[in-house]
Amino acid sequence: MTAASLAACGSDSESESIATVTEVVTASSSTSAGAAPQGKARLTASFGQLAVSQPVGLAVVPVGGGEAMTFGDQDPQVAWSTIKVPLALAAERANGPSQAESSAIINSDNAAAESLWASLGSNEQAAAAVTAVLREGGDEQTTVPSAKLRPEYTVFGQTTWPLTNAATFTANLPCLPDSGHLVSLMEKVAGNQQWGVEVIPARTTAVKGGWGPSATGGYIVRQIGLVTLRNGARAAVAMSTYSPGASMDSGIAALNLVGAWVGRHLASLPSGRCR
Repeated sequence: MTAASLAACGSDSESESIATVTEVVTASSSTSAGAAPQGKARLTASFGQLAVSQPVGLAVVPVGGGEAMTFGDQDPQVAWSTIKVPLALAAERANGPSQAESSAIINSDNAAAESLWASLGSNEQAAAAVTAVLREGGDEQTTVPSAKLRPEYTVFGQTTWPLTNAATFTANLPCLPDSGHLVSLMEKVAGNQQWGVEVIPARTTAVKGGWGPSATGGYIVRQIGLVTLRNGARAAVAMSTYSPGASMDSGIAALNLVGAWVGRHLASLPSGRCR
């Protein structure tokens, strides 16, 4: 791996410290239809009161599929290592479970993910295979590139993945054939990804984090995940944060606040089961 690759979702570059949130920014929110108007308004108001240091966005979709509820900043961002989830499923289906898959998900290892990508054939074949998994998971819009968009980073990591699309795919992920092993890997991520919904106490979670520097400066930090409620239903989430002056630590701190908010409002957020 190059030094640049290590700085973006690699297993050796992340600081696990949590930055202190000092500057307060209003987390302006928007929710989609699908909840009672009063419930939507209450959740929107609550999300808007988060004392975050930078813009944050969240999308929540019930497992098994359904309409997304969205909050905050919905500007599409680069996927970074969150896209390793559909990549891993495509590679496992083609070649079976592997140590590379485990390392790519649990440790967010870039070299392991590159080997999964290479196992799918040419860049064009790999892009088509991962895009097909996204389509199977209900994401009808996102297309994985087949050529590097930034020379120092992976082809797949620069996929633009809107939060609603990412949450929709995550909601369908546990219902897809051959996904059980992958979800189990997401349940035991290493310390460099134990943030966001991972901060919710006494809940089973399965997550994948992603992070890296924007081409215009500042860090993008993202997470997709599944949160299991006490009744066994699950909510799928996709969250991200970015501002030009943001760091990895400030992004983690912001998403920890979003994750804690999800935990407090789980009963009011959409959840479901595989059909």
